[in-house]
Amino acid sequence: MKIAIQSMLIKLHGKDGLSPRVDTRWVVLACSLLFGMAASAATPYGAVSLPFTLHQVQGTPVYYIEGLSGVPDSVNEGHTSNAGFVVTEAGVVVFDALGTPALGYRLLQRIREVTDKPIKCVVVSHYHADHIYGLQAFKEHGNAPTVVAQRGTLGYAGGTADSQGEDAARRLEQRRQALFPWVDEKTFIVAPDEVFDQEMRFELGGVQFEVRHLGPAHAPGDSIMLVRNYGVLFGGDVLYGGRVPFLDSPETDVERWLTGLDYIAGLKDQMRYIIPGHGTMSEDAGQVVEATRDYILYVREAMGRAVRDFVSFDEAYRNTDWSRYEKLPAFDGSNRGNAYRIYLDEEARSVK
Repeated sequence: MKIAIQSMLIKLHGKDGLSPRVDTRWVVLACSLLFGMAASAATPYGAVSLPFTLHQVQGTPVYYIEGLSGVPDSVNEGHTSNAGFVVTEAGVVVFDALGTPALGYRLLQRIREVTDKPIKCVVVSHYHADHIYGLQAFKEHGNAPTVVAQRGTLGYAGGTADSQGEDAARRLEQRRQALFPWVDEKTFIVAPDEVFDQEMRFELGGVQFEVRHLGPAHAPGDSIMLVRNYGVLFGGDVLYGGRVPFLDSPETDVERWLTGLDYIAGLKDQMRYIIPGHGTMSEDAGQVVEATRDYILYVREAMGRAVRDFVSFDEAYRNTDWSRYEKLPAFDGSNRGNAYRIYLDEEARSVK
């Protein structure tokens, strides 16, 4: 069924985008009706037809969902990020909530398949759409657990803190077009209930949690969560597992990002598993940190050299050897934008 829907969408809009004469929302809705997608995993927010496999970290009460690589669209139904949860004797701690209310509801269903203990809080790594729209399902169907995030995320949700840079209302409207019917006019942004500045430690059911702010890196609010009892680190979008990171934002701070990676590397004796914000879980913490760091440094060196030599971006990008990265997931969707963002940053630095 899913293959047929994907085929129809590709024929309608090709690989690079829909024809401006085609309304994506009605195409997806028509496909849903034609092929009975609603008969798959039904939620109050629309059916989820993609596989939604729950993984357990071996020997621990820690679970996670792994998203698909790529930009959120109607084919992947917005399922591009990771999320997870930890079951304790006193309740459940969730980390991130996925990119649509429907996906958030499926995560809620998966939690209920494992335990009936109350969901105490949802820790949010950062306020980007692919990690937060699922909060709505927890608010409306999960007994509204406390949403925890770093103070810098308040600007995104309409608070008074420094703005995260991404226009939340504009992004929501874009996702209502790109991800209809999973994101629609009833979708709203859930603000954090509790914020912290640099670090927050807490205990629940005998399990020790440490949440630490490492941003601005990928985003101003970037935070990680270490589950100390089990040596599991939820890395958010500071870490990417086996795919190209996303640097293409005016709020990306490469220097702070690299400093954050150094901090994570210093936790090596406390980590057995890393669950990144995107990509696959790893038991090799050093490899995930180094892979993310190496990519950032490679792009910065190539673009910085071009700026110093007065080479245009197009020429610099064309002449850079991307062979070590071009087969990784998300390369086509992210690499050129990443390089251009860093090129602009290097230009700005060169005139200071």
